[in-house]
Amino acid sequence: MAKKKFVVGCFEDEAVLFPAVKKVRAAGYKIHDVYTPFAVHGLDHAMGLRETSLHTAGFIYGITGTTTALSAISWIFTKDWPLNIGGKPHFALPAWIPIMFELTVLFAAVGMVLTFCYLCQLAPGVKKHHFHPRATDDLFVMAIECTDTTNTDDLQAFLQSNGAIELSVQVAEEGWWFGRYDNENVPFQNKEIVAA
Repeated sequence: MAKKKFVVGCFEDEAVLFPAVKKVRAAGYKIHDVYTPFAVHGLDHAMGLRETSLHTAGFIYGITGTTTALSAISWIFTKDWPLNIGGKPHFALPAWIPIMFELTVLFAAVGMVLTFCYLCQLAPGVKKHHFHPRATDDLFVMAIECTDTTNTDDLQAFLQSNGAIELSVQVAEEGWWFGRYDNENVPFQNKEIVAA
């Protein structure tokens, strides 16, 4: 597993976090991620993240559901098992619209949920490194990825001057792994936690 070094800064308020994110990006540092206890409007733009393409995937899944429904129903009622129901034509498209709609919604919903779980690496048994135990409680946590030329002391001082209340340097696996969080299986180690 590829381990990387991260400088982690904790902020108490989104009003302090938001300008700090902009200043960190302007200084040329790479923000790995920002963990917040609630959604912060505009944070994705401040971090420079592109717009999600999940809605495009949902459209493709929906069209797939519509095509599947139309293909299956037309084949069943015109070729495989044609029935004469009250003199209606075998290809009775208006009667099939509710079923086509339901399969469109089903394919789009299930497909988007599975795509979201895949993109966010969410699955039973999958573990990821937690940079701070209060990241989803009451703190805003910014993890900055370090390179070979990054001076962690300067970066910590920079974060502290921009409102970070707690700082740490952590070596962690940036991806995910299967297993538990006990000491034998965790593929990372934490170092030098510093209170600001």
